[in-house]
Amino acid sequence: MGIVKGMEPSTSFAADAESIGALADPVRLALYRFVVAAPEPVSRDQAAEGVGVPHHQARFHLDRLEADGLLTTSRARLTGRTGPGAGRPAKLYSRAPREFSVTLPERRYELAGRLLSDAVAESARAGTPVLDAVERAFTAHGTAAGRAATVREGDPLDVTADVLVGEGYEPRRVEDEVHLLNCPFHALAQTQTELVCHANLCLVAAVADEVGRDRVVARLEPRPDRCCVVLGSAL
Repeated sequence: MGIVKGMEPSTSFAADAESIGALADPVRLALYRFVVAAPEPVSRDQAAEGVGVPHHQARFHLDRLEADGLLTTSRARLTGRTGPGAGRPAKLYSRAPREFSVTLPERRYELAGRLLSDAVAESARAGTPVLDAVERAFTAHGTAAGRAATVREGDPLDVTADVLVGEGYEPRRVEDEVHLLNCPFHALAQTQTELVCHANLCLVAAVADEVGRDRVVARLEPRPDRCCVVLGSAL
């Protein structure tokens, strides 16, 4: 069987991919680079002149970059004049504070870093073993993800797989199991295999417990071509 029906890329990943895809246009990319390299916000006229394109073309692409979340805008008078006759403030563009990260296959290194740092902080504060703190951090995240997800009716394995898509996994139904083709923490798993596999198991098992209604179990079954965790039906 193929990919579980109903699965869609995670919303944040799809949005980031669409936003970054806007930079595929060479003029748009040039305008973006000009704006982010400027020490101060720039106007449409400044951007058009800096890149060497007509004003109307710069306006179209700059507004597209704003709509896609890559640029943010403000307004200010560039002449320094105030009062009647000073004219309308110009629309100025600058880099948006939002960060984008798109990897194929999808990875979640920011999530791993946050959960691992939280675990280290807990371990240092409470004097508990780091591995125990890692287990709690990833389990808590999986539980929260399961509770926050919109869960449809259906086979518990398929339902669990749907939720895991939003966590960066690529589930595939293989008879009475679900294999995870993608490890969201792949690079980390290459150097800290035991730690990351245990963290994966905690996260996936917590999602399964939350949405699988005690009918789905997660187990470690490492293989080089997929994530170390496999889902199966509870006996």
